[in-house]
Amino acid sequence: MANQELEARVKEALETMRPSLQADGGDLEYVRMDDDNKVYLRLIGACGSCPMATMTLKMGVESYLKETVPEVSEVVQEQ
Repeated sequence: MANQELEARVKEALETMRPSLQADGGDLEYVRMDDDNKVYLRLIGACGSCPMATMTLKMGVESYLKETVPEVSEVVQEQ
């Protein structure tokens, strides 16, 4: 089970970036975090069907999370 404090920091960081996704008609949903500090997210709304979703997830969300919460090892898209 992921550290609850770490998970709370991840969720807080995600909340700060949600408005930019929502402005484009999309959003993200936190699914879980595993013992290797991989964060699993689901892209929803316009983001879920966007061909650039993987790039948004890796280049945007993952890089932001790693910068804000350095313990995060990777962001993985859940279907």
